This record gives sequence, C-alpha cells and structure tokens, in this order.
Amino acid sequence: MPIDQALSYAQQQGLDLVEVSPMSKPPVCKVMDYGKFKYEEKKRANEAKKKQAVIRIKEVKMRPKTEDHDYDFKVNNIRRFLEDGDKARVTIMFRGREITHKEIGQNLLSDVVADLKDAAVIEQTPRMEGRQMFMVLAPSPKLKAQIAAAAREREKASEESKAAKAARQAAKQASAASPASPSADTTSDEENKPSSS
Repeated sequence: MPIDQALSYAQQQGLDLVEVSPMSKPPVCKVMDYGKFKYEEKKRANEAKKKQAVIRIKEVKMRPKTEDHDYDFKVNNIRRFLEDGDKARVTIMFRGREITHKEIGQNLLSDVVADLKDAAVIEQTPRMEGRQMFMVLAPSPKLKAQIAAAAREREKASEESKAAKAARQAAKQASAASPASPSADTTSDEENKPSSS
C-alpha cells in the first residue's frame, strides 16, 4: 500500500501509522494508537521493575585495633544486612605503620567469617586495595531460602489483609444502602395536650 494511502487510512480510523520494521523490503507499518501503546509499554516496564529483587551492598568498616564490643556490634549489623537479603562488604582500614601487620586484618576477617558461618558465604575473598583490606559476604543458600519464605508469607498476609479490608468496605456499603427501619411515634403526651390560654 502506498504511504499516502496508508496515512489517509490511519487518519480515517483516528489512529497513527507506526513503522514497525524499517529495514524489510517493503517496510512494515502498523495502524495503532501510539500514545496508548507507549503508556502500556511504560506500565509493563514499571511492573517488571517492581518484581525484580534489588540487592544492595552494605559496608562495615573496622580497624585492626577494634575492641571486642565494637566487633560484636558490627558482626550483628552484618548479620542483619544478610538477613535482609543484602550483601556485606567488610573493610579493614590500616593507618600508619599498621600496614606492616596485614596478618592482624586477615585474622579479623577470618573471625568474622567464623562468627557468620551459618548466615554467610564468602563471595569475594579478602584482598588488599591500597591501605584497605576487604572481602564481600553474601547470604548463604539456607538463609536465602528463609528470606524467600518470609517474603512469601508477608505477601500472602498483605493479600489477606487487603481482601479482609475489601470485605469490610463491602459490608459497610451494604449496610449503608439498606433502608432505615421506620421510627416509632416519639411525641410525648405533653405535646398532644391542648394549650390553655
């Protein structure tokens, strides 16, 4: 079909002429509502974005001289990050001459791994980068399964609460729509007495 004829056909229908495959011989065009098509495409992209899981990397910094209480606190934070489904980057920062004792940093990182063996797997082994030594921990497969089960439970509970809320609203609307019962005659005897003037 010639382009002019196709354009006039699309205008008669109140739609747009959209080129689908420009490289083919002859080019392939489609008559559609282009604005609606773009809107639906954007909506599908947003839905897909909602469903994809976002994994963040949270960082915890330590020093070779980190005290026991601070160490425990930071290990608990790492455990919390892993339970939330995020990855954790553990960084040991060396200052001054501390850099000559890298084994202290390695021992500290191996302690972290030992303390989190039930919740974490090493995704990136300890390595040096300038004056910092770091490693990356990811949730263990067992923990991932628990996280996924908890997410399914939350989703199920939210769906049930939405259904219950919709049922309550439907019941409210039904009770509001039903006619009110006729009220009894509430006039008092004093109102019925003739007034004496």
